[in-house]
Amino acid sequence: MTFTIRQISRTSDGREIVRASNVDAPSIKIGRDAASDIHLADLAVELHHATITLLADGQVRVTSETDRDFALNGRSISSADLDAAKGAELVFGSHRLTLSKDGGVIIIGVERFEAVSDSAGEKEEIGLFTLNGLLAGRRMQAWSFIATVLALFLAWPIYTYATTAGLKNRTAGFHADETWNSGPLSKAHAKLANDCQACHTEKFVAVTDNSCRACHKNDAHDHSTKVRLAQAAIPVDFGGKVKSFFKSTFNKPEGGCVDCHTEHEGEGYLQPTKQAFCTDCHSTLKERLTDTKLANASDFGTDHPQFQVTATVKVENGLRFFRRISLDAKPTENNGLIFPHDIHLAKGKGVARMAQTMRGEQGWGASLVCKDCHTPSKDGHRFQPVDMEKDCQACHSLGIGGNTLKHAEPGRVVAQIRSFYASGPAYRPASLGETARRRPGEYAAVETAQDYAIGSRIFQGQASEAIRGVFAKGGACYDCHIITPTPSRGAPVSFKQVVQPARYMKKGWFDHNAHKEETCESCHAATKSAKATDLLLPGISTCRNCHVGENGGKLKPVKDPLASSCALCHDYHLDTKAPWRSKLKQKRLDRRPKAKTTIPSRN
Repeated sequence: MTFTIRQISRTSDGREIVRASNVDAPSIKIGRDAASDIHLADLAVELHHATITLLADGQVRVTSETDRDFALNGRSISSADLDAAKGAELVFGSHRLTLSKDGGVIIIGVERFEAVSDSAGEKEEIGLFTLNGLLAGRRMQAWSFIATVLALFLAWPIYTYATTAGLKNRTAGFHADETWNSGPLSKAHAKLANDCQACHTEKFVAVTDNSCRACHKNDAHDHSTKVRLAQAAIPVDFGGKVKSFFKSTFNKPEGGCVDCHTEHEGEGYLQPTKQAFCTDCHSTLKERLTDTKLANASDFGTDHPQFQVTATVKVENGLRFFRRISLDAKPTENNGLIFPHDIHLAKGKGVARMAQTMRGEQGWGASLVCKDCHTPSKDGHRFQPVDMEKDCQACHSLGIGGNTLKHAEPGRVVAQIRSFYASGPAYRPASLGETARRRPGEYAAVETAQDYAIGSRIFQGQASEAIRGVFAKGGACYDCHIITPTPSRGAPVSFKQVVQPARYMKKGWFDHNAHKEETCESCHAATKSAKATDLLLPGISTCRNCHVGENGGKLKPVKDPLASSCALCHDYHLDTKAPWRSKLKQKRLDRRPKAKTTIPSRN
């Protein structure tokens, strides 16, 4: 047997609204608790006031579960056994429950009788404890609230702005237009905190590009020509057109600086541009710009081309010729040096023994390490070119008789060697009976003219032999430099010009300082390189061991994934501080004398 509960309410014109529900259980609960089977929202009713239990032959038992009774046909009782077929009327607070029976179902009608008898209309319990009767209507309250907001946050700030001559000349204290400030400025613009008009130059007009370029004259410009940018942009859908309409309506032009550089976001650093700003064009760029040589890229971890490095092809007449080559092609560089990394980093060969010998004097370890020769720049981003006198000469000595030969200048080296032997030989001729070097003035005192002539010829021969030796195989210069003989007696050889680029990835930015926790060998395979022409640059797979794109590791599981958006390595404006110089800078370089011009690749 089941219960059917019929909740009865009435409209203002007396029409009944009945909501029925069935409960298939041997008993039901009555109370103010919302979980009760019959929920009575009445403070005169306890949370669990009573229980109605089914008995045999259609009988029910109503039992009070508290010290409060209920009314049965006008009498207050705490328990009663009733025949549902005969009907009964129970009262709990202001609610009337009528019992009846239809077949095997007990029907309980629930109605709030005070609301029915009240001629003023339905009386809700919650209304007994509010001030609704003392306040204006809800519509009037809403309009009053709107008027108050407009007055405080629109009319008053406009009046304040119009009656004061800029922030700099204001008196101390609160000013109404400060309520328009959405937050503090970033650290980059903190000095403008009290000078809103520096950026907001027109009333009710978004910050224009001219305001930004007033300060950013040289380091902010278009990514490309406006025509090229328009061709590269993805087609705008209906939603984009609606967005553009509202932007133009409220004086916010498309493609402005503020589209990417949002301010008043807090007293920190400007947040990097989201990756989507780049990938909106670059993920399918080749489909629209069919003449571009850039590959599509949508995420560093999942869809990014192999790095292309700027490798030197040749150096001729003081000019460096280079081109960009993918690391997949295993490029080499003609840098003018003969330098095997593996020999210098070996743990047990001659270089290591020399390092051990000099350890007490120089503070070196058991073998050479990268930092012994490579010195970071002051900012830590890159490394300074290797300097022979500072980084190499401790092992590769150019000393002669207490003097040092001039590095990389063959003419000066020849002159220094001849001067050394002309001033006095390292070994006197045996005919003179002396082996020690002479002292200044001693030669003229003891030698005859014939001895002087014989000694001079011997000294000249020693000088020529020394000159040939220093430039020949096994000589001091031959170990590192590519040497070409010349017919000149003053400079019998020429050195191939040495090239030490500061950066190889011209289209991307790399910061060594940010990777100082890593070892050099974790990215550069120097210990396995036996040729100076090897480009010891890590490919994209090495970087992906940590850098996994903006949205996390999608390519493969990474132990410590580092989210890496496009802005981490690439700069939109391509200014002088970024990976690749601007076109304006390139034009300036192109106007310089040809002997000093660096010729970039255009592919």
